[in-house]
Amino acid sequence: MVTEKKQYILEGLCCGNCAAKIERDVNKLQGVSSATVDFVSKTLTMEIAEPAAANSLIAQTDAIIKRHDSQVFMREKELMQPGQKTLYLLGLCCGDCAQKIEAQVNRIEGVKAATLDFVSQKLTIEAVDREKLPSIIRQASQIALDIEPDIKISYTDQKPEDDGAARLKKYAYRFCLCVGAALFAAGIAFHFPQPIDFIVFLISYLLVGGEVVFRALKNISKGQVFDENFLMSVATIGAFAIGEYPEGVAVMLFYQVGEAFQRLAVNRSRQSISELMDIRPDFANLKVGNEVRKVTPEEVGIGDLILVKPGEKVPLDGVIEEGFSALDTSALTGESLPRDVEPGSEVLSGSINKNGVLIVKVTKEFSESTISRILDLVQNASSKKAPTENFITKFARYYTPIITFAAVALAVIPPLIIPEADFNDWIYRALAFLVVSCPCALVISIPLSFFGGIGGASKNGILVKGSNYLEALNTIDTIVFDKTGTLTKGIFKVTKVESVNGWSKEELLAYAAHAESFSNHPIALSIQKEYHQKIDPQRLTEQKEIPGQGIFVKIDGKPVLAGNGKLMETEHITWKPVDALGSIIYLAIDGIYAGYIVISDELKPDSKKAIQELKELGVNHTAMLTGDSRMVGEAIALEIGLDAVYTELLPHQKVEQLEQIEKNKKSKGKLVFVGDGINDAPVLARADIGIAMGALGSDAAIEAADVVLMTDEPSKIVSAIKIARKTRAIVWQNILFAMGVKVVILILAACGIATMWEAVFGDVGVTVLAILNAMRAMKTIQ
Repeated sequence: MVTEKKQYILEGLCCGNCAAKIERDVNKLQGVSSATVDFVSKTLTMEIAEPAAANSLIAQTDAIIKRHDSQVFMREKELMQPGQKTLYLLGLCCGDCAQKIEAQVNRIEGVKAATLDFVSQKLTIEAVDREKLPSIIRQASQIALDIEPDIKISYTDQKPEDDGAARLKKYAYRFCLCVGAALFAAGIAFHFPQPIDFIVFLISYLLVGGEVVFRALKNISKGQVFDENFLMSVATIGAFAIGEYPEGVAVMLFYQVGEAFQRLAVNRSRQSISELMDIRPDFANLKVGNEVRKVTPEEVGIGDLILVKPGEKVPLDGVIEEGFSALDTSALTGESLPRDVEPGSEVLSGSINKNGVLIVKVTKEFSESTISRILDLVQNASSKKAPTENFITKFARYYTPIITFAAVALAVIPPLIIPEADFNDWIYRALAFLVVSCPCALVISIPLSFFGGIGGASKNGILVKGSNYLEALNTIDTIVFDKTGTLTKGIFKVTKVESVNGWSKEELLAYAAHAESFSNHPIALSIQKEYHQKIDPQRLTEQKEIPGQGIFVKIDGKPVLAGNGKLMETEHITWKPVDALGSIIYLAIDGIYAGYIVISDELKPDSKKAIQELKELGVNHTAMLTGDSRMVGEAIALEIGLDAVYTELLPHQKVEQLEQIEKNKKSKGKLVFVGDGINDAPVLARADIGIAMGALGSDAAIEAADVVLMTDEPSKIVSAIKIARKTRAIVWQNILFAMGVKVVILILAACGIATMWEAVFGDVGVTVLAILNAMRAMKTIQ
């Protein structure tokens, strides 16, 4: 089935409860396969199963949003296809100029199509060849600036401008609140006689809470009854009905003030999270011949040279061509120590150049660079919600109606069955009951906690692809590791060359280096490095890889076999197995066994410590899967303290062995696999949680994984679990605190002890405190 993905920014969304209701109702639309609302980033993500009906579904979605909150503005977020880019020409106000820009951009060589929407100031360019897109963007930007010099070019989604009407509405709201508060204070201070007293408080109430009552009536007309506007309106109008004018106004006033503080706290939290990820480079110094031009990172293509000055961020991934320096990678990896770099060193976008001037050859375009990948993973992480978030959303759906009916029962039943009971007294208790019942403290603070945890993890070089994975890290039972590049450095070195049957060591190494010249595997590269001479391709006439065993080549017309013991057995070579610590490559030349080469790998310095700390955290079982020999695998497992090791496995056998480990688990905890190579992608996808070593790992492994470690350190798994546990603790602190306070006030209100003043604190005050507590999740590990 072909599905269409769309994303929208919900500008003005500040109610977590409304966000949950919007998500629920959009999911009910026929033709929408899935919909999630990320309250933190105010993003609605939709998967439309019927693309032909997309316009109708979007219109229905907009109607749903307006039904829940008429103040929310739905703005489409660009989802660019490969080879496509959007430029925002901010300040473009000339229609004729817009036509000229569009026409000239369409004439650029390599442009498949270019359209300029004058109303939205959006220029969309589609290139024939994706690799030529950066060059096309540079030319298009120059054309636009030549025609309209006063415009500003932006490469990110533009936000709707704060127009005069919106500003006027904001000022009017503040003015009404201030005047209403002044009248309320006057009514309390001067004790006016009736009916002046009533009129003063009524005007105060209308100024302070008129908008809330209007929204409640509007929502009721649309079938949306049980929300905070309805609860506050019923409670305060009820207070007026029983003659408690000051309390009716006071509850609405403090509710509005509390809502303002709540919006401030939410925005501060969002801003803190945004600042946490403020690692996007703003520009790149592009070298064009002898000239250096300041351009946006999107305008730089693969193979271009960029200049990075001291103090600047590295804008794109690449390899250093000239210069020596130290790079601060703390924003990417969480490591405080700078990394020394020189010509030939790989550099990652987002790093900060500390001292020397560097010339870098770009290896990835901006959309595929490390920095873009990090930002994309973090910004979209909240769309995969944790079970706790889903539970709270479902809980809130039933909680508010139940509390409302309980309040009705509290107001009606006791006066009917208790002799001499006062109706006004029980109605007042029921009204206080209503005020405290809003579930916003949970609906807002829980997603903020998870997003803060994900942001804090990213600051420590740990990318978690969703709240669900962050929560799952709390219940790990078994962790299975790959060996090469995961527990070991993956930097191989030839430690022994042994020749037999008349061959010299130099000849054996020469045959091995030529045989392995087709491969980029670390073992093959180590043999080529040890050879210290250039490979002569004219000596090679045939080549055939034998999966899981080795390689067959013809060198100088002689058939050469290079591989493991299975290869020797399969080809019926008379050979003798060798016991040595390392990977062993056996060679046969012209059908006769010629000797072996031992290649050794080195353990990562923190592998042993990581295994020890994982066991201290309660991980029940640790194991290793490797294609290496039994001797090597068991020696490493014994040294670092693994519980089990499975050796000499082919890629498909790793998946089978993982499934067997899953069956043998003694608890219902999660199974984690940690790997880095392209062969690990199937195993990463099969595990409950896949963790990829990201900085040196393959793109396939990173794509298949649920968690990515930017520094390739096994000890980061320990950090990830600690972050997950801290986040879970904050989530449950908020749940227990919010529910505890609400239950206490509900009981006290029912008993006639708590007034509406306490009820307002139980609603808005608790929400603000829960949000502030949620912000601590971002500072999990310093």
